[in-house]
Amino acid sequence: MFEILVTAVNAVFPLILLILLGYALKRLNFFNNGFVKAGNKFIFRICLPCMLFINIYDNMDGFADIRWDVVIYSVTVICLIFALGLLVSVLTTKNKKRRGVILQCTFRSNFAIIGLALVERLGGDGAVAGVVSAFSIPVFNIFAVIALTVFNENETVCALGEDEDLPALRREKRVNGIKKILLGIVKNPLIIGVAAGLVCVAVREIERACVGEVVFRLDKQLKFLYIGLSDLKAIASPLALVVLGGQFEFSAAKGMTKEIIVGTIGRIIAAPLIGIGGAALLSGCTDLFTFGPEIYPSLIALFGTPVAVSSAIMAGEMHSDEQLATQFVVWTSVCSVVTIFFTVFILMACGLLAF
Repeated sequence: MFEILVTAVNAVFPLILLILLGYALKRLNFFNNGFVKAGNKFIFRICLPCMLFINIYDNMDGFADIRWDVVIYSVTVICLIFALGLLVSVLTTKNKKRRGVILQCTFRSNFAIIGLALVERLGGDGAVAGVVSAFSIPVFNIFAVIALTVFNENETVCALGEDEDLPALRREKRVNGIKKILLGIVKNPLIIGVAAGLVCVAVREIERACVGEVVFRLDKQLKFLYIGLSDLKAIASPLALVVLGGQFEFSAAKGMTKEIIVGTIGRIIAAPLIGIGGAALLSGCTDLFTFGPEIYPSLIALFGTPVAVSSAIMAGEMHSDEQLATQFVVWTSVCSVVTIFFTVFILMACGLLAF
């Protein structure tokens, strides 16, 4: 048990130290808000897509390697958590602008930053993490738009004059909303990184079918490009965690304590219990889902990490309670330090994580 404890500490605490370093450097004015914003953009648009691309390129030899059982399970559980979060948000508060924010907090994890770093630290399958992100990130984005708009419809109606063509306006807004969602998915840098990796895998399949072997390899014919992309992958996780720490603002949470507690519990306790606990139960009870130690790091990243940083930005853009969304980012990140550690420790003790 002591060996498991030490291994769990070594797996999780380096991530925590990098986040604390970022927080301390920001408090000491070592860098400012401009650096944090630029760092976020650089990480999200450049480093993380490179990480996802290299993970798939290096670890997935062909489409036969895709774990469809993991994909189906992950998307199904996200939908389940969304449904439960919808019920909880309605029962928790009468403030409609806060309902959508609570709902978003329950199902939308920080898979892109903390999650991918955690998968690497726990020795998970990089290809599985990349494929899971290819399916989960679009689902997160679609559900986030639904969560933040479904409770604001009455305000939109009240703001319209009596002479407005309400049905026509609603149809136009619905069509524009769908277009915006689809465009956001297509232009998402993480989706582009995953898609580029899958294109390379498809080229390998075509080469095998036509020539009988893989002729072109990025790490041979274009080695300089491969090394550059690998270097960007290497700095993605540590830089992202430092910048994440720099974003923390422990501002006053007066008047929203109940909502913060409910959303935080939903994100870092209920979601991992459902997602990771369900996987463990199904693996032991049925042959449909057989998740080994290489899969659980991706499940921890998907269901056990705090709410995505971008959730607060999205809440503000869609006229929901941005202050509550920001508090969720802070408190789920802080409290997940404990829950992720115990999740890793328990899974190692049960033999579900390699150590």
